[in-house]
Amino acid sequence: MHPLPVDWQNTFQAYNASITRRQFFRRSGTGLGVAALASLLGRNAVAAVDGSTPPAPWKIAPKAKRAIYISLIGAPSQLDLFDYKPDLRPRFKEDLKDWLAGQGERLTGMTAKQVAFPVAPTSFKFSQHGQNGTWISELLPHTAKMVDDLCIIRSMKTDAINHEPANQLVYTGSMQNGKASIGSWLAYGLGTANQDLPAFVVLHAKHSSPFSNVQAISARLWGSGFLPGKHAGVSFRPQGDPVLYLSDAPGIPRELRRTMLDGLDELNRRSYEQIGDPEIQTRTQQYEMAFRMQASVPELADLSSEPPSTYELYGEDARNRGTFASSALMARRLVERGVRFVQIFHRGWDQHGSLPRDITSQCKDVDQACYGLVQDLKQRGLLEDTLVIWGGEFGRTVYCQGTLTETNYGRDHHPRCFTIWMAGGGIKGGTVYGETDEMSYNVVKDPVHVRDLHATILHLMGINHERLSFKFQGLDQRLTGVLPSNVVKGILA
Repeated sequence: MHPLPVDWQNTFQAYNASITRRQFFRRSGTGLGVAALASLLGRNAVAAVDGSTPPAPWKIAPKAKRAIYISLIGAPSQLDLFDYKPDLRPRFKEDLKDWLAGQGERLTGMTAKQVAFPVAPTSFKFSQHGQNGTWISELLPHTAKMVDDLCIIRSMKTDAINHEPANQLVYTGSMQNGKASIGSWLAYGLGTANQDLPAFVVLHAKHSSPFSNVQAISARLWGSGFLPGKHAGVSFRPQGDPVLYLSDAPGIPRELRRTMLDGLDELNRRSYEQIGDPEIQTRTQQYEMAFRMQASVPELADLSSEPPSTYELYGEDARNRGTFASSALMARRLVERGVRFVQIFHRGWDQHGSLPRDITSQCKDVDQACYGLVQDLKQRGLLEDTLVIWGGEFGRTVYCQGTLTETNYGRDHHPRCFTIWMAGGGIKGGTVYGETDEMSYNVVKDPVHVRDLHATILHLMGINHERLSFKFQGLDQRLTGVLPSNVVKGILA
């Protein structure tokens, strides 16, 4: 092992103090570059300083100011909830093996070796609701009451057949790791409306009913990827402090915490001047946000001011912190305070077996709370500029996985069609968009790819999806990527 030179410390300091060509031009943006730009722009430069900066090139007239995405991890069965196929009942147990071969079906490893693929009609009753007579399953009685507020899209489709890539595609726009989530894109493009709370908050709902199969999910689904770290989703926990380390340690008064942060800020400023890494600035901003959240989050999480009528609307489960009903109520409180994007993750929708039992439990968890959320926003005058999205990552198969009986069955993954609903924020309520074939297998009218959904969400939030980009690894990265994606105009109010 070679000994360090005597003057190693001076050498190290000289290295840190050195400036590369790239760092010179980066720093020029706040020095020589600004002076040169000001001389070229004249009055326009002064106008930018006084707050009248022209809008970013990707901004368009918004319909919504904020959004709530209810993410049902595991993929709820469209056949048992929204995509009514009564003609399947006489075909109970009909083997689709030959028919599937003609469809060029991709099979998962869970059903690829099945000898037969019997038709599994839903065991649940459907009835018509709303002005348009929309068919809704008996599993969703509260959702049925608000169909005139909803746009139900029955013709969603995706490219992925397994959970992890499908979730990454629907929440980050790509099946590859390292991409920015949709909430991070919105935070990056639109900024925050409340300096004391994050622009993007994630809620993880626990189950209040029995369940059997809950997938693990990763922070990639709400991460910032290549975008600055400050745009990542901030997870609020269902137990303990809503945010880790929110409370000051014993013996640390607020004034001392402020002094500590001021010292850290000075150290980070010096590091940035030497290294030029923008993540140093991100770290400083996050420290400051955490300090402000110490005051804002306890008030946010305190539900004692909510009247009894709130719990009548969302259900008594809303009193139990961390349940889906409580998360839905928290989502309303968050957007009410200016949070740009709230995402509620509710897992357990992967019903390969015992579907009738498990989907009943899952729907009991979310049905009334979703109704309560939409109606609460509506009563407060927030629904018209709050976009609500409800759905999973793909659909479920018409054929049964495993043993099929009159009362029990399971369904495998199905990427070719699934159902979501949207409400508020510029969406045309009382609408059913798109159709599938008699098997709920292929889309036959008005297909909506996941990329089209992303383009539409950005459009409603006031962003042109083709112009919102971020330079990374020499490429202009976009949420919708480079493949065709279009705003779904047929669902816009």
